[in-house]
Amino acid sequence: MKLQYKFVEFMPDIVEENILYISVEYCTAIHKCVCGCGNKVVTPISPLGWKLIFDGKSVTLDPSIGSWNLKCKSHYYIRKSNIIWCDVWDDSKVKLNGIKKQKQIEKYFEKIRNDTN
Repeated sequence: MKLQYKFVEFMPDIVEENILYISVEYCTAIHKCVCGCGNKVVTPISPLGWKLIFDGKSVTLDPSIGSWNLKCKSHYYIRKSNIIWCDVWDDSKVKLNGIKKQKQIEKYFEKIRNDTN
């Protein structure tokens, strides 16, 4: 499956399937979950969120998208506008990943505090 992409300033009221909407101004991307469940998936673009790569022809979001709070629990990458499915994580792996992410956030802000002192 390949996603189309649209650069927008503001997110549309109606999010169409198979389109990744990207607002550079607001550092956010949004799309409908690619499993077909119809839920919107928001990916904030930031040093602590997702990284966006636009190569002039396609888009990549990194890291993977894990819809752990959705019923579908979809897990996939968007690489060069293609969907690459990953294994679904069980609750313990999701929890461990959350702990790891929290440590990364703390380390990031600690570095900022140290750099400003």
